[in-house]
Amino acid sequence: MPKRKRVAFQGELGAFSQLAIHQLLGDQVEPVPCQWFDIVFRTLAAGEVDAAVIPIENTLHGSVHENYDHLLNFGMPIVGETQVRISHTLIACPGVPLRDVKTVYSHPVALNQCMKFFRDNPQFERATFYDTAGSVKMLMNENRRDAAAIAGAIAAETYGAKILKRNLEDDRANFTRFFLLTPPGARPEPTQAKQWKTSLAFTVRNSPGALFRALATLALRDISLAKIESRPLRGKPFEYLFYLDFLGKADDDRSQKALGHLAELADSLHVLGTYPQWEQKR
Repeated sequence: MPKRKRVAFQGELGAFSQLAIHQLLGDQVEPVPCQWFDIVFRTLAAGEVDAAVIPIENTLHGSVHENYDHLLNFGMPIVGETQVRISHTLIACPGVPLRDVKTVYSHPVALNQCMKFFRDNPQFERATFYDTAGSVKMLMNENRRDAAAIAGAIAAETYGAKILKRNLEDDRANFTRFFLLTPPGARPEPTQAKQWKTSLAFTVRNSPGALFRALATLALRDISLAKIESRPLRGKPFEYLFYLDFLGKADDDRSQKALGHLAELADSLHVLGTYPQWEQKR
């Protein structure tokens, strides 16, 4: 029997990141939980796992800036992406009725995405925890009879807990985009993807028209820009590093010419990965 791939992610078993792992790689993998994002990257860099899956942006909360910084600092290439619908559920230990719940634990982002639920239920005290699934694990380990947690339904299934309420989120259009990372030089899985996406980071000097000229390297070749975001450039106050996604494979002819042209204009340029664009299965 072939050895199962070990895949690192931030959080506890039952986290939304685990759903992303299964969407990207199927069920025959071993998810490896890590407490913090930097540990995910360090674990992958040390060769302790075969791959890693990290969230990079949420449709309501925005980008996970810490992971953008880690992508650049650790140099682990992006080889895939997926999107997970984030549906929050209220979870408690078996036998705990809703009327006994006084405190609700979860990650601060999850709590903030369920504000209408808390407005409608002012009797619940909100308490932050480092992870959504981790809050369910804590309740079960401590057999809390006066508390509940907000997490995905997979967390209730993982720990044998009970779902009290479903669909707590304020906005149903709540999706998180995840990246699949591998060590440098790892052989990518064969794919018949129709559309590809490339992510890169670059800096340009702080002068009039510099960003316009940088983006023109794509526009002049009819390459579609999918995303652009700026981050403060460390060591240079009020100067910025740009993260950019465009539609296309990094090694095709148009992309190669655009990247070559951009390299001439940019002070620095890093291709973070080229990967099949996520497509929702019908």
